[in-house]
Amino acid sequence: MYKHTQSGTITRIAAVAGLAVTVFAVSQVGSRPILWLVGFIGVVGMFALSSMTVEIDHERLRFWFGPGWIGRSFPLREIRSWTPVTNPWWYGWGIHLTPSGWLYNVGGSRAVQLDLHNGRSLRVGTDEPERLCEAITVLKAGG
Repeated sequence: MYKHTQSGTITRIAAVAGLAVTVFAVSQVGSRPILWLVGFIGVVGMFALSSMTVEIDHERLRFWFGPGWIGRSFPLREIRSWTPVTNPWWYGWGIHLTPSGWLYNVGGSRAVQLDLHNGRSLRVGTDEPERLCEAITVLKAGG
């Protein structure tokens, strides 16, 4: 079994800065619904993307952001290969499609590239890609 949570410090800082800008804007132009909506989205975004947890047991690899509203899960048998990678800076953070497949990342540039038997690829951001790869290796081998 493997479980690790990476904190999204930069994401939190960006969300707090966005909230501060929203409060400043409200103080300058008055209360407007659109400003409060932007502030609300920022707070919810900060909460939802404030961390990322990766968990592996003998059957599945799971990962989710923050409280678990957003995440994915794969049976270990669907994973064909796994490799530690360093994402270029322009891949950024969050959830989006890249030339290397879908990226799920809360911060930093390191990740594990997962190639699935169905031909799809994705990258799971982590601050400990070697440990994650080792856990996949051990658990896929039945350990």
